[in-house]
Amino acid sequence: MIRSELIQKIAEENPHLFQRDVEKIVNTIFDEITEAMARGDRVELRGFGAFSVKKRDARTGRNPRTGAAVEVEEKNVPFFKTGKLLRDRLNGK
Repeated sequence: MIRSELIQKIAEENPHLFQRDVEKIVNTIFDEITEAMARGDRVELRGFGAFSVKKRDARTGRNPRTGAAVEVEEKNVPFFKTGKLLRDRLNGK
């Protein structure tokens, strides 16, 4: 599911809301999650999962085409851990 499909589904299930309002709500939620993670905060949605940021240290990697050694800089990457409810639902429990 992509963002526009999510907006469409929410708008269909809530006919009292305008689609532009639903779009603002969805965009605000995603923006807040993004901003919190950019600050290094953890975002937890009970029953769904938790978004956090993990730090990857600098390392020496390899160029797959040439095999030459390449220095890979330290970086932060997003991480998502599923909640128990979501995990159980995906496994048919």
